[in-house]
Amino acid sequence: MIEFRRNIQLWFAPERIKEDGRTPDYRFSLANERTFLAWLRTALALIGGGFAVDQFLPDLRWAWRAGLALGLLGAGVLCALRAVNHWVRCEQAMRRGEDLPVSRFPALLSIGVAVVALAMVVVVLFGWEG
Repeated sequence: MIEFRRNIQLWFAPERIKEDGRTPDYRFSLANERTFLAWLRTALALIGGGFAVDQFLPDLRWAWRAGLALGLLGAGVLCALRAVNHWVRCEQAMRRGEDLPVSRFPALLSIGVAVVALAMVVVVLFGWEG
């Protein structure tokens, strides 16, 4: 729990990462930053998809529309938070000369998106209106 709290503090004070270990090759730090930005693009796409479902599918039953929109919005929020946490953890591992951290998050995000996609298939096959 202490490590998690420290990681969250590093989100807002990334200069403190330099206190740990030694500076890695800048190419690895830049690659870590590109991965972070890719996660943010994914988060923005999920959030945009959530808004699109809510705004552009008014004939969809409210429960379906709210469920699908909230699922996508929630996945976007989690993805954005995970992006910064993963960036900090990778930067720390590189500075310490450790293996990069592994995560189940990509698998969980994929399953979540697949569930929303399957729900959309059901909606398309069985109609929009209640």
